[in-house]
Amino acid sequence: MAKVIPFAPIERLVRTAGAQRVSESAGMALTEILEEYGLEISREAIKLAEHAGRKTVKAEDIKLAKEML
Repeated sequence: MAKVIPFAPIERLVRTAGAQRVSESAGMALTEILEEYGLEISREAIKLAEHAGRKTVKAEDIKLAKEML
């Protein structure tokens, strides 16, 4: 899978959580985890939208998919 989320926002996220420094390997590891989880949520949200007869995924689909997972 191609990397979708750049390192800079991941680094800012970890720094916001309190880290002073973030290694590239830590950023890459978190990126992989977040992208994998995001894909799972997205796939479930797509199913929910299709079940509702829509082609458009809405915020409610994403939120419900997150709760389901």
